[in-house]
Amino acid sequence: MPSLKSLLGPMRVPFLLLTPACVALGVATAYWQTGHLSGGQVLLVLIAALAAHIAVNALNEYVDYKTGLDLRTQRTPFSGGSGTLPQQPNLAPAALRIGLISLAVLSLIGVYFVALRGWQLALIGVLGVLVIVTYTPLITRVPALCLIAPGLGFGPLMVIGTHLALGGSLSAAVVVASLVPFFLVNNLLLLNQFPDVEADRSVGRHHYPIALGRRRSAVIYALFLGLAYLAVVAGVVGGVLPATSLLGLLAAVLLPPVIRGVLRYADDLPHLMPYLGLNVLLNLVTPVLVALGFFLAV
Repeated sequence: MPSLKSLLGPMRVPFLLLTPACVALGVATAYWQTGHLSGGQVLLVLIAALAAHIAVNALNEYVDYKTGLDLRTQRTPFSGGSGTLPQQPNLAPAALRIGLISLAVLSLIGVYFVALRGWQLALIGVLGVLVIVTYTPLITRVPALCLIAPGLGFGPLMVIGTHLALGGSLSAAVVVASLVPFFLVNNLLLLNQFPDVEADRSVGRHHYPIALGRRRSAVIYALFLGLAYLAVVAGVVGGVLPATSLLGLLAAVLLPPVIRGVLRYADDLPHLMPYLGLNVLLNLVTPVLVALGFFLAV
Protein backbone atom coordinates (compact mmCIF):
# COMPACT_ATOMS: atom_id res chain seq x y z
CA MET A 1 0.00 0.00 0.00
CA PRO A 2 1.35 3.47 -0.86
CA SER A 3 2.14 5.70 2.09
CA LEU A 4 0.14 8.83 2.84
CA LYS A 5 3.21 10.95 2.07
CA SER A 6 3.56 9.44 -1.40
CA LEU A 7 -0.15 9.99 -2.11
CA LEU A 8 0.20 13.67 -1.22
CA GLY A 9 2.70 14.10 -4.06
CA PRO A 10 0.22 14.05 -6.98
CA MET A 11 -1.99 16.46 -5.04
CA ARG A 12 0.88 19.01 -5.06
CA VAL A 13 0.00 20.03 -1.52
CA PRO A 14 2.31 23.09 -1.30
CA PHE A 15 0.48 24.63 -4.27
CA LEU A 16 -2.92 24.25 -2.60
CA LEU A 17 -2.34 27.45 -0.61
CA LEU A 18 -3.66 29.33 -3.63
CA THR A 19 -7.13 27.89 -3.08
CA PRO A 20 -7.95 29.38 0.34
CA ALA A 21 -6.54 32.72 -0.83
CA CYS A 22 -9.03 32.82 -3.72
CA VAL A 23 -11.91 31.38 -1.68
CA ALA A 24 -11.28 34.09 0.95
CA LEU A 25 -12.07 36.72 -1.65
CA GLY A 26 -15.45 35.14 -2.47
CA VAL A 27 -16.22 34.74 1.23
CA ALA A 28 -15.40 38.42 1.78
CA THR A 29 -17.60 39.70 -1.06
CA ALA A 30 -20.51 37.54 0.16
CA TYR A 31 -20.15 38.85 3.71
CA TRP A 32 -19.81 42.44 2.49
CA GLN A 33 -23.02 42.06 0.49
CA THR A 34 -25.15 39.99 2.87
CA GLY A 35 -23.74 40.80 6.32
CA HIS A 36 -23.75 37.18 7.45
CA LEU A 37 -21.97 33.87 6.87
CA SER A 38 -22.50 30.22 7.80
CA GLY A 39 -19.31 28.65 9.08
CA GLY A 40 -20.45 25.22 7.91
CA GLN A 41 -21.14 26.46 4.40
CA VAL A 42 -17.79 28.27 4.24
CA LEU A 43 -16.08 24.99 5.19
CA LEU A 44 -18.01 23.07 2.51
CA VAL A 45 -17.08 25.63 -0.13
CA LEU A 46 -13.42 25.41 0.87
CA ILE A 47 -13.51 21.61 0.67
CA ALA A 48 -15.10 21.77 -2.78
CA ALA A 49 -12.53 24.30 -3.99
CA LEU A 50 -9.65 22.21 -2.64
CA ALA A 51 -11.15 19.13 -4.31
CA ALA A 52 -11.21 21.02 -7.61
CA HIS A 53 -7.57 22.05 -7.23
CA ILE A 54 -6.49 18.54 -6.20
CA ALA A 55 -8.39 17.06 -9.14
CA VAL A 56 -6.68 19.21 -11.75
CA ASN A 57 -3.28 18.62 -10.11
CA ALA A 58 -3.64 14.84 -9.87
CA LEU A 59 -5.03 14.45 -13.38
CA ASN A 60 -2.22 16.64 -14.69
CA GLU A 61 0.36 14.47 -12.91
CA TYR A 62 -1.22 11.31 -14.35
CA VAL A 63 -1.38 12.55 -17.95
CA ASP A 64 2.10 14.09 -17.83
CA TYR A 65 3.52 10.78 -16.63
CA LYS A 66 1.64 8.73 -19.23
CA THR A 67 2.76 11.00 -22.10
CA GLY A 68 6.37 10.86 -20.91
CA LEU A 69 6.52 14.60 -20.24
CA ASP A 70 7.62 14.13 -16.63
CA LEU A 71 10.68 12.25 -17.82
CA ARG A 72 11.74 15.15 -20.05
CA THR A 73 11.01 18.04 -17.70
CA GLN A 74 13.65 19.69 -15.57
CA ARG A 75 11.78 20.26 -12.33
CA THR A 76 11.96 23.54 -10.42
CA PRO A 77 10.26 24.50 -7.13
CA PHE A 78 7.54 26.13 -9.23
CA SER A 79 7.13 23.95 -12.32
CA GLY A 80 7.53 20.45 -13.68
CA GLY A 81 5.10 18.67 -11.36
CA SER A 82 5.84 16.94 -8.06
CA GLY A 83 8.17 14.29 -9.51
CA THR A 84 6.29 11.59 -7.61
CA LEU A 85 5.28 9.36 -10.51
CA PRO A 86 8.67 9.20 -12.27
CA GLN A 87 10.14 8.12 -8.93
CA GLN A 88 7.24 5.77 -8.08
CA PRO A 89 5.54 4.65 -11.31
CA ASN A 90 3.33 2.23 -9.38
CA LEU A 91 1.44 5.26 -8.02
CA ALA A 92 0.07 6.27 -11.44
CA PRO A 93 -3.29 4.45 -10.93
CA ALA A 94 -3.55 6.02 -7.46
CA ALA A 95 -3.00 9.50 -8.94
CA LEU A 96 -5.83 8.88 -11.39
CA ARG A 97 -8.10 7.69 -8.58
CA ILE A 98 -7.24 10.76 -6.50
CA GLY A 99 -8.25 12.98 -9.42
CA LEU A 100 -11.53 11.16 -10.01
CA ILE A 101 -12.47 10.96 -6.32
CA SER A 102 -11.74 14.68 -5.94
CA LEU A 103 -14.01 15.38 -8.91
CA ALA A 104 -16.74 13.31 -7.25
CA VAL A 105 -16.38 15.24 -3.97
CA LEU A 106 -16.55 18.53 -5.87
CA SER A 107 -19.64 17.38 -7.76
CA LEU A 108 -21.49 16.18 -4.65
CA ILE A 109 -20.91 19.43 -2.78
CA GLY A 110 -21.82 21.31 -5.95
CA VAL A 111 -25.15 19.49 -6.21
CA TYR A 112 -25.92 20.47 -2.60
CA PHE A 113 -25.29 24.15 -3.26
CA VAL A 114 -27.17 24.12 -6.56
CA ALA A 115 -30.20 22.73 -4.73
CA LEU A 116 -29.74 25.43 -2.09
CA ARG A 117 -28.97 28.45 -4.28
CA GLY A 118 -30.17 27.80 -7.83
CA TRP A 119 -29.18 27.34 -11.45
CA GLN A 120 -26.45 30.01 -11.66
CA LEU A 121 -24.20 27.79 -9.57
CA ALA A 122 -24.91 24.86 -11.89
CA LEU A 123 -23.49 26.81 -14.83
CA ILE A 124 -20.37 27.69 -12.86
CA GLY A 125 -19.96 24.10 -11.67
CA VAL A 126 -20.31 22.54 -15.11
CA LEU A 127 -17.83 25.00 -16.61
CA GLY A 128 -15.42 24.36 -13.74
CA VAL A 129 -15.52 20.59 -14.19
CA LEU A 130 -15.06 21.05 -17.94
CA VAL A 131 -11.92 23.14 -17.37
CA ILE A 132 -10.53 20.55 -14.93
CA VAL A 133 -11.10 17.58 -17.22
CA THR A 134 -9.90 19.22 -20.44
CA TYR A 135 -7.03 21.34 -19.11
CA THR A 136 -4.11 18.96 -19.56
CA PRO A 137 -5.15 16.98 -22.66
CA LEU A 138 -6.77 19.82 -24.66
CA ILE A 139 -6.47 23.34 -23.26
CA THR A 140 -2.66 23.20 -23.02
CA ARG A 141 -2.56 22.76 -26.81
CA VAL A 142 -4.34 26.05 -27.57
CA PRO A 143 -2.30 29.12 -26.53
CA ALA A 144 -5.19 31.53 -25.92
CA LEU A 145 -7.14 28.99 -23.87
CA CYS A 146 -4.03 27.92 -21.99
CA LEU A 147 -3.42 31.55 -21.06
CA ILE A 148 -6.86 32.28 -19.59
CA ALA A 149 -8.09 28.90 -18.29
CA PRO A 150 -6.14 28.97 -14.98
CA GLY A 151 -7.35 32.46 -14.13
CA LEU A 152 -10.88 31.58 -15.14
CA GLY A 153 -10.84 28.64 -12.74
CA PHE A 154 -9.37 30.45 -9.73
CA GLY A 155 -10.86 33.86 -10.53
CA PRO A 156 -14.45 34.15 -11.80
CA LEU A 157 -15.41 30.50 -11.29
CA MET A 158 -13.99 30.09 -7.77
CA VAL A 159 -14.63 33.59 -6.45
CA ILE A 160 -18.09 34.08 -7.94
CA GLY A 161 -18.98 30.45 -7.19
CA THR A 162 -18.03 30.95 -3.53
CA HIS A 163 -19.97 34.22 -3.40
CA LEU A 164 -23.15 32.66 -4.79
CA ALA A 165 -22.85 29.49 -2.69
CA LEU A 166 -22.73 31.61 0.47
CA GLY A 167 -25.92 33.47 -0.37
CA GLY A 168 -24.62 36.43 -2.31
CA SER A 169 -26.18 37.60 -5.54
CA LEU A 170 -24.33 38.30 -8.75
CA SER A 171 -23.04 41.87 -8.73
CA ALA A 172 -20.49 44.12 -10.35
CA ALA A 173 -18.44 44.05 -7.15
CA VAL A 174 -17.82 40.29 -7.14
CA VAL A 175 -17.16 40.26 -10.89
CA VAL A 176 -14.54 43.01 -10.59
CA ALA A 177 -13.01 41.40 -7.49
CA SER A 178 -12.70 38.09 -9.34
CA LEU A 179 -10.57 39.81 -11.99
CA VAL A 180 -7.73 40.11 -9.47
CA PRO A 181 -7.03 36.34 -9.25
CA PHE A 182 -8.03 36.00 -12.91
CA PHE A 183 -5.04 38.02 -14.09
CA LEU A 184 -2.69 36.88 -11.31
CA VAL A 185 -3.30 33.13 -11.72
CA ASN A 186 -3.08 33.38 -15.51
CA ASN A 187 0.34 34.90 -14.89
CA LEU A 188 1.23 32.22 -12.37
CA LEU A 189 0.85 29.45 -14.94
CA LEU A 190 2.26 31.58 -17.78
CA LEU A 191 5.51 32.27 -15.94
CA ASN A 192 5.78 28.70 -14.69
CA GLN A 193 5.71 27.54 -18.32
CA PHE A 194 8.98 29.36 -19.09
CA PRO A 195 11.24 26.54 -17.79
CA ASP A 196 9.16 23.86 -19.57
CA VAL A 197 9.19 25.18 -23.15
CA GLU A 198 11.35 22.47 -24.71
CA ALA A 199 9.76 19.59 -22.79
CA ASP A 200 6.21 20.82 -23.44
CA ARG A 201 6.89 21.27 -27.14
CA SER A 202 8.11 17.68 -27.39
CA VAL A 203 4.71 16.28 -26.35
CA GLY A 204 2.57 18.61 -28.46
CA ARG A 205 1.71 21.35 -26.00
CA HIS A 206 1.34 24.82 -27.45
CA HIS A 207 1.22 27.74 -25.05
CA TYR A 208 2.46 31.30 -25.53
CA PRO A 209 6.05 30.76 -24.34
CA ILE A 210 6.23 28.20 -27.17
CA ALA A 211 4.16 30.12 -29.73
CA LEU A 212 5.64 33.59 -29.13
CA GLY A 213 8.83 32.90 -27.21
CA ARG A 214 9.66 33.77 -23.64
CA ARG A 215 10.46 37.45 -24.23
CA ARG A 216 7.15 38.28 -25.88
CA SER A 217 5.33 36.21 -23.28
CA ALA A 218 7.07 38.30 -20.63
CA VAL A 219 5.34 41.36 -22.08
CA ILE A 220 1.97 39.60 -21.68
CA TYR A 221 2.98 38.82 -18.11
CA ALA A 222 3.74 42.48 -17.38
CA LEU A 223 0.43 43.58 -18.93
CA PHE A 224 -1.62 41.07 -16.93
CA LEU A 225 0.16 41.98 -13.71
CA GLY A 226 -0.74 45.63 -14.20
CA LEU A 227 -4.36 44.74 -15.04
CA ALA A 228 -4.77 42.78 -11.80
CA TYR A 229 -4.14 45.89 -9.71
CA LEU A 230 -5.81 48.25 -12.16
CA ALA A 231 -9.02 46.24 -11.64
CA VAL A 232 -9.00 47.20 -7.95
CA VAL A 233 -8.31 50.86 -8.63
CA ALA A 234 -10.96 51.05 -11.37
CA GLY A 235 -13.46 49.27 -9.11
CA VAL A 236 -12.94 51.78 -6.30
CA VAL A 237 -12.95 54.83 -8.59
CA GLY A 238 -16.12 53.54 -10.26
CA GLY A 239 -17.85 53.07 -6.91
CA VAL A 240 -18.11 49.30 -7.36
CA LEU A 241 -15.58 48.21 -4.72
CA PRO A 242 -15.18 49.60 -1.19
CA ALA A 243 -12.26 51.97 -0.76
CA THR A 244 -10.71 49.61 1.77
CA SER A 245 -10.15 47.03 -0.98
CA LEU A 246 -7.23 49.25 -2.00
CA LEU A 247 -5.36 47.33 0.68
CA GLY A 248 -4.58 44.94 -2.16
CA LEU A 249 -2.28 47.58 -3.61
CA LEU A 250 0.14 47.02 -0.73
CA ALA A 251 1.37 44.00 -2.64
CA ALA A 252 1.99 46.19 -5.69
CA VAL A 253 5.26 47.33 -4.12
CA LEU A 254 6.71 44.17 -5.67
CA LEU A 255 5.55 45.02 -9.18
CA PRO A 256 8.53 47.12 -10.38
CA PRO A 257 11.24 44.61 -9.41
CA VAL A 258 9.19 41.61 -10.59
CA ILE A 259 8.34 43.13 -13.97
CA ARG A 260 11.92 44.29 -14.51
CA GLY A 261 13.25 40.88 -13.55
CA VAL A 262 10.88 38.91 -15.77
CA LEU A 263 11.51 41.16 -18.77
CA ARG A 264 15.27 41.08 -18.23
CA TYR A 265 15.70 37.36 -17.49
CA ALA A 266 12.96 35.82 -19.65
CA ASP A 267 15.56 33.66 -21.42
CA ASP A 268 17.90 33.30 -18.45
CA LEU A 269 16.15 30.65 -16.39
CA PRO A 270 18.58 30.43 -13.43
CA HIS A 271 18.25 34.19 -12.84
CA LEU A 272 14.49 34.06 -13.47
CA MET A 273 13.82 31.64 -10.58
CA PRO A 274 13.61 34.26 -7.77
CA TYR A 275 10.94 36.10 -9.75
CA LEU A 276 8.87 32.94 -10.06
CA GLY A 277 8.95 32.86 -6.27
CA LEU A 278 7.88 36.50 -5.95
CA ASN A 279 5.12 35.82 -8.47
CA VAL A 280 3.76 33.08 -6.20
CA LEU A 281 3.84 35.53 -3.29
CA LEU A 282 1.79 38.07 -5.27
CA ASN A 283 -0.81 35.39 -6.03
CA LEU A 284 -1.18 34.46 -2.37
CA VAL A 285 -1.03 37.86 -0.72
CA THR A 286 -3.02 40.09 -3.07
CA PRO A 287 -6.43 38.29 -2.95
CA VAL A 288 -6.15 38.01 0.84
CA LEU A 289 -5.46 41.76 1.19
CA VAL A 290 -8.39 42.64 -1.09
CA ALA A 291 -10.58 40.24 0.91
CA LEU A 292 -9.49 41.93 4.14
CA GLY A 293 -10.52 45.25 2.62
CA PHE A 294 -14.03 43.90 2.03
CA PHE A 295 -14.29 42.62 5.60
CA LEU A 296 -13.16 45.99 6.97
CA ALA A 297 -15.84 47.74 4.93
CA VAL A 298 -18.72 45.87 6.58
